[in-house]
Amino acid sequence: MNIQDFRKRQQTLSLDGVINEPLNVAYTDVGEGEPLLLLHGIPTWSFLFHDVIDTLSQHYRVIAPDMIGYGYSDRRDQFDRSIEFQADFVERFLEHLDVDSAHFVAHDIGGGVALILADRKPELVRSMVLSNSVAYDSWPVDEMLALGHPRNAKMKPEEMTEKLVESFQFGLSRPERLTEEFKEGIVTPYQERDGIVSLVRNAASLNTNHTTPLTSRLGQMQQPTLLLWGEDDKWQPISTAEQLVKDMPNAELHPMKNCSHWVPQDNPEEFASATLEFLQKIPVAV
Repeated sequence: MNIQDFRKRQQTLSLDGVINEPLNVAYTDVGEGEPLLLLHGIPTWSFLFHDVIDTLSQHYRVIAPDMIGYGYSDRRDQFDRSIEFQADFVERFLEHLDVDSAHFVAHDIGGGVALILADRKPELVRSMVLSNSVAYDSWPVDEMLALGHPRNAKMKPEEMTEKLVESFQFGLSRPERLTEEFKEGIVTPYQERDGIVSLVRNAASLNTNHTTPLTSRLGQMQQPTLLLWGEDDKWQPISTAEQLVKDMPNAELHPMKNCSHWVPQDNPEEFASATLEFLQKIPVAV
């Protein structure tokens, strides 16, 4: 799906109860059945899942927001950008949609958000599919630390595009998956001046202190968890997933060969099929 069709399908809402004024949220909400929440990471937005949403929505109600400060959600300089804040946003967002429990499919820092909520509000998180997720002190990576320097807020659109495309080249094992459709879709919101500034602010907010406190509590997270991990990832190596399997009581690992960091783009077919196979083993909520 190209960005034009993806944007046409997105909805918008004005969300109160997170900061002292409403936040604008862009999101996809398609399909029927149990809610399945897709959470992207940095420096992407919900378009990361453009090739898996339709498959997943044949079985679930798929909800894919742009997290605050990302994509086409609110990008103003009026809120925190940390994953703790994103967890606050997700909790309120699902409440607004009358969703009291969902399966979480989360990539990169989205996985950190899922872990925070699995600990903070376990009844909200029915299960987790964590894909090349941040955890422990595995992040932020050098590229994001560099991007977060305030001077980068003055980047020209073509400079930001070059930086993002370089990261996709590095984080995909399959060069043919760096399609023009994917590049255009991911970089477009970060061609606008407020999008560039917002992405730099997001990078500056990354803080390992928001996942290290969870380390001692991983053993208490009872949610069925699938670690759907690209084996070639240099940023979030599979050793992180292997440690999570040891520390979480109901976690299992599905390594994805010839895949690196951007797993939903590297191999969307295996990403979707492995997710569905895992989720369909979980009893339907009554």
